Formats: sequence, C-alpha cells, structure tokens
Amino acid sequence: MSVNVLFAADDRLWHNYHEPLRTALAEAGVDAHLATDIPAAQVDYIVYSPGSEVQDFTPFTRCKAVLNLWAGVENVAHNPTLTQPLARMVDEGLTQGMVEWVAGHCLRHHLGLDTHILHQDGTWRHDPPPLAADRPVTILGLGALGRACGAALAEFGFPVTGWARSAHEVPGITCLHGPEGLKTALARAHILVLLLPHTPETESLLNAARLALLPRGAVVLNPGRGALIDDDALLAALDAGQVGHATLDTFRTEPLPPEHPFWTHPQVTVTPHIASETRPASAARVIAENVRRGEAGEALLHLVDRDRGY
Repeated sequence: MSVNVLFAADDRLWHNYHEPLRTALAEAGVDAHLATDIPAAQVDYIVYSPGSEVQDFTPFTRCKAVLNLWAGVENVAHNPTLTQPLARMVDEGLTQGMVEWVAGHCLRHHLGLDTHILHQDGTWRHDPPPLAADRPVTILGLGALGRACGAALAEFGFPVTGWARSAHEVPGITCLHGPEGLKTALARAHILVLLLPHTPETESLLNAARLALLPRGAVVLNPGRGALIDDDALLAALDAGQVGHATLDTFRTEPLPPEHPFWTHPQVTVTPHIASETRPASAARVIAENVRRGEAGEALLHLVDRDRGY
C-alpha cells in the first residue's frame, strides 16, 4: 500500500524539494504518494518547516512522524497539539556547509585577513599571525555540528575546547560540561563558536557576565541561534574592546532589520543565515530513510527530546 507523505512547508520550497524527495523515496524502496494537499486523516508522514500553514496537528490522526526540514525545531517542538514523533534535520550537506563556514571564518580572523583586504593603502604591515596551535578555539555545543566543526579545526592545529550541558567524549576536543566547565571554556576562547540549540536554558547565554570571561579582544562567531546572544551586551562588549569582532549568521529577528546596529558596527560582520543551509538532495535522503524506517518498524533517526527541546 502506498504511503501518504504530506509536504507541509512554504510553497517556494515545494519547487526545490518535490523531485529530490520523490527520487529519494523511490531509491529507499518506499512506495509513496507525495503531495501538498493530502487530507489530514490520510497522512502517514509530514515533511515540515515551521513556516507551514499546518499549526494544529490534531487532525493528523494516523500520522507516524513529523520530519522537520531544518536543524532548528524550537518553533515546533513545544506545540501542544504535536503528539507525533518529531525528527530534526541532520544531513551531510547541512553539516558540511556549517564546517566550511566555521572553518572559513575562524581562519579569516586567525590570519587577520580583514586587515589585509580592507587596508590596501601602501603601508607594509609586517605583523604575522601566531600559528593555529597558539589560538585556542572554544565551541559551545557538541551535537553533530559542533563535533564536526571541532574535528575540522583540530585538523588545522587549533586547540579546541568543546562545552555542553552534559559530559561528552570527542577525539581531538577537550570536552567540558556544567556551569564551571562553561566558565573555563569561555576563559580559553580566543575564538568562540556558538552552536547550541535555542532552549529556555540557552536564551541569552552569552550575556554581559559571560562576555567578560572571554580573553580581551576575543572573536565571537554565531552560526547557531540568534537568541543565544544578548545583543545589547555584545554591542557594549564590542564598544569596550572586550570583544574584538563578532561574525554573526543568525539573529533574533530575520531578516535582520535594516535599522539594527549590527549592520553598521565596524566590528561586526553580518552573513544572511547561510552557514548551514539545508540542501534538497541530501535532506531528501534523510527524510526518505526515516520514512523507510517508520514503515519497517525501525527506530527513527534524529528524534527530538521534547523536554530538552532538541
């Protein structure tokens, strides 16, 4: 019997995803009817993005799982009508994109590329950077993205410290956890990378008190979630020189409003939420595998813990 898969996302995404999804489902051996207009009572799986018109999951009485297109699930995980299993997106394209963004901007700041690119004024500035071994990097968040970014940076020779709420062991990364571990991780961070999910516990995690723990002049990279940062505290730390530069890819309001001071601050770089874009081809394979698993009675991949919010 055919499986009914509802694509419940922005209409513009349907154009990009319907062919990769159909191909991936067929390759996974799933006989699937994929559409945007399946009656709720007949839906077996929902491919979902938070911008969807679907906000009440109650009518989807036979739905076996909601499969999120994005890594972030904070806009759906706590929906009281969602009683079905929820899986977030973890895929090779998203991970590789994040690794490239983080590695690129770490190297940019480590090598001082902005100085060379922006100040071609005939002045010979012979000021070589330290080697990577002398530039400690801290990553807050040791999920799939944090581990992958940490491994890549360690390959360049950066000493990498990773922090999470609970204990982890990751080869090549010094892993810390808990409140005291966070203080130590921040104190080591010449470059700080934020890759935590947005939960009530991580809201404004990087506030004035924690920014003060960083070595003076540290660089902050945020490709994680905009709400991890207290914007006013970061701007104050930049103005005071406590933070040397902030390169930010995610924001509390997106698109970032034109009047926001991040746009014009000389020590802030804004990138438009491009660090870990979901790629249709690779994301479709993840979704198809979860549908196959659901039909085979196997455990789904990347299930969200509703209590933790990710």
